[in-house]
Amino acid sequence: MSNQSSIEWTDVTWNSVTGCSKVSPGCKNCYAERLALRLKAMGNPRYKNEFEVTLHSDQLTLPLRWRRPKKIFVNSMSDLFHEKVPDEFIFQMFEVMKKADWHLFQILTKRADRLEEMAPYLPWPKNVWQGVSVENAEYIERVDSLIKVPSAIRFISVEPLLGPIPKLPLKEISWVIIGGESGPGARPMQKDWVISIRDQCQRNHVPFFFKQWGGVRKHKTGCVLDGKTYKEFPSLII
Repeated sequence: MSNQSSIEWTDVTWNSVTGCSKVSPGCKNCYAERLALRLKAMGNPRYKNEFEVTLHSDQLTLPLRWRRPKKIFVNSMSDLFHEKVPDEFIFQMFEVMKKADWHLFQILTKRADRLEEMAPYLPWPKNVWQGVSVENAEYIERVDSLIKVPSAIRFISVEPLLGPIPKLPLKEISWVIIGGESGPGARPMQKDWVISIRDQCQRNHVPFFFKQWGGVRKHKTGCVLDGKTYKEFPSLII
């Protein structure tokens, strides 16, 4: 359930939960859903339910067995705060993250309402970074929920960027990741949308990580913006 990740801002993934459901336009061409269907076709028993939310309790303690420090993307194949993930299971995952204090855990959610509701009851050690996904200006209210979370690092993933965001809320935000959609049916991302967010980050001294232009063949479009690559991280690294 874990593997070395090709995602540039993390090292490995930890999937104690797989499966999700669509909540906003950014979900339309979900890479995790495509991968889950492919893994089922290959006979992987973890994906016998395809992309239905499925708990994998035997994977809960996996990070405790990784002795070398890693950046770990939590639930790359799901959303930790999905409504079908029981509260108790979320508490258990946070306890593991608290114990595994030599790792850095990166969590992303589109379900910011539930995140906000649960945040006061969860432990927030400094090695747990919490983020929300925002694909266009219509969903920036997710950031309002994020800033109420007592996470040492709060970050925004603007991927896939599907429209301009002229006023991205950056107060109390420590990091912004941005990227275009990739794979079949990828929707185009405009350069001026990217530049606008880069400039907002620079004005507010927020580290800016430009992941990719995206497209059907993302390896050809690369990640260079105005002759430069942006792979910035927050200063708080465990």
